[in-house]
Parts: sequence; structure tokens; C-alpha cells
Amino acid sequence: MPAGVSWPTYLKMFTASLLAMCAGAEVVHRYYRPDLTIPEIPPKPGELKTEFLGLKERQQKS
Repeated sequence: MPAGVSWPTYLKMFTASLLAMCAGAEVVHRYYRPDLTIPEIPPKPGELKTEFLGLKERQQKS
């Protein structure tokens, strides 16, 4: 018995924590909307600018 609890309780807590972790990752991914495009020519060091696309869209709407 891990952590001094029964296996059914352990598996329930493990499943709940795994689902919460996946849900949190999905929320963060949807909020920040990463740019997943791959440029033809990679940028030189120092030229890469990052933007929060989700935040930029929200600011343009309001």
C-alpha cells in the first residue's frame, strides 16, 4: 500500500491528480496559444520575438 492508503484510494487520487494536471495544461495552452508554425529560415540569435497570441487577440477585440 503506497503512502499508507489502500490501493483503490491511491488509484482514485492518482487518477484525479492526473486529470487535474492535464486540464490545467490545456487551460494554459488555450490561454497563451503558442505559435506552432515552423519558419523556413530559422531566426538568428537575438532576433526571435515572442508574443502571447491569445492575449493579443483579446486586446484587439476590446
